[in-house]
Amino acid sequence: MDVKISSLADRPPMAQPVSEMADTWPQFVIEDLVGTAYFPRIAAELPEYVLFAEDERGEVVATAHSVPFALDAPGRGELPAQGWDRVLMWAFSDLRRGVRPDTVSAISVSVAPHAQGRGLSALMLSAMRDNARLRGFREVVAPVRPSAKHLEPHTPIEEYARRVRPDGLPQDPWLRVHARAGATLASVAPASMTVSAALEEWRRWTGLPFDTEGDVEVPGALVPVRCEPARGYAVYVEPNVWMRHSL
Repeated sequence: MDVKISSLADRPPMAQPVSEMADTWPQFVIEDLVGTAYFPRIAAELPEYVLFAEDERGEVVATAHSVPFALDAPGRGELPAQGWDRVLMWAFSDLRRGVRPDTVSAISVSVAPHAQGRGLSALMLSAMRDNARLRGFREVVAPVRPSAKHLEPHTPIEEYARRVRPDGLPQDPWLRVHARAGATLASVAPASMTVSAALEEWRRWTGLPFDTEGDVEVPGALVPVRCEPARGYAVYVEPNVWMRHSL
């Protein structure tokens, strides 16, 4: 597929088509409170870190969001166990306080459903790396959501992340894309995203009854969701895998 890649900073009128592009994220994933608060701000306040690909008809078929932040700052230094949530909070805290960033973190790469399977995710990851390099950064980090982990919700993330094929590349397809781009596995983020909501919400998002205490396997979830009917809520704590890209 021939595509044209641009940034929102270069083409602000594309903000709406970019935000409205269809994707395949499970509904519960986009209900993370930190993401709800901060993700829309990337386009509004950091448009140079929002990339999008258009096909030959001008339709947006893929997007890539990232944020700059200061990893080498007091109280930081290590990639956080809270992964995706924490790096979003750091990025916008740094932006508000005028702290000079030294690292770029990937936040998401999304491909429209009808355009999947054509190598666009790898292309957008490469574009994200190039964008960071052009802005003077020497490293991109990524709290990666392994794309096939949902098929093994009870497998510990530490075990899953370390699985490799005979050629030495990660077994997981999305981790493998990062590895092929030059990334190395740094660590696991065991609590990268947390979604806590009333059982009514979980029933609406998933179509499942959520009426039994304990772990519930939810389609698309990387680990089971903890259901507490007596308290009226359920909690999902998603693990991710930190990958580091030297530029």
